[in-house]
Amino acid sequence: MSGIVYLVGAGPGDPRLLTLRGAEVLQRADVVVYDRLAPAALLDLAPRGAERVDAGKARGRVALSQEAINRLLVDRGRRGLTVVRLKGGDPFVFGRGGEEALALADAGVPFEVVPGVSAAVAAPAYAGIPVTHRGLAASYAVISATLAGGAPADLARTATAADTLVLLMAAERLGEVCAQLIAAGRPPDEPAAVVASASTGAQRVLTGTLAELATGDAEIDPSVALAGELAWFAPPGSPEPSVAAPSPPVGERSRRALAVLSAVHSPAATP
Repeated sequence: MSGIVYLVGAGPGDPRLLTLRGAEVLQRADVVVYDRLAPAALLDLAPRGAERVDAGKARGRVALSQEAINRLLVDRGRRGLTVVRLKGGDPFVFGRGGEEALALADAGVPFEVVPGVSAAVAAPAYAGIPVTHRGLAASYAVISATLAGGAPADLARTATAADTLVLLMAAERLGEVCAQLIAAGRPPDEPAAVVASASTGAQRVLTGTLAELATGDAEIDPSVALAGELAWFAPPGSPEPSVAAPSPPVGERSRRALAVLSAVHSPAATP
């Protein structure tokens, strides 16, 4: 008899952002295989006797390889168990959920994808930053700054693909990433922001320009980086990272943002 595996998105950090469907399947799980970015409090939703398997990955630490995770999911599913694979954010947004789904499909193990709130949009939202805004930013792109095996992504192709860029997995090489965006054509004085530990009590927001972040030495993980005119809607953060030139003060940033919005939404600008 085959069980079932649920690939569940745990959301960006605050356990209350788990979906109702996610909570429902957790409450009847026999096995929970969880990631480093899945809120620890969510494990309490699983039955007391459920098997809990740490599959987290971090720099210098890999609890289980992806191949071992795939084998574990297939094995527990074939035993007839209800398995929850709990992932930070959404399982299909840079979460390797697709690889796990393929492994389960190849093995004939039933599975269901339970979408989650991705940090790609939740982190900016918790910092007060919209990724789109009428008349100002009509597009946004979510980009991974780091590829499989830790290789840096070539950002030249995507640097100018959208009005707002949302960059994931950029924490370890933030300065390099910002420098690449500038070299690929984004303005050095374009507003930029970094949102760390979004939606949790440890949330921090750093703001500046791309050029300033390119010369900084901050390394904040987990975090989401943004580039685009809307980034200065973020509230002021800590003085990090160090910068080559001072950022405009918060009041000036707010005035610039309001001025842009006023121009966009003035009667003359409205068709």
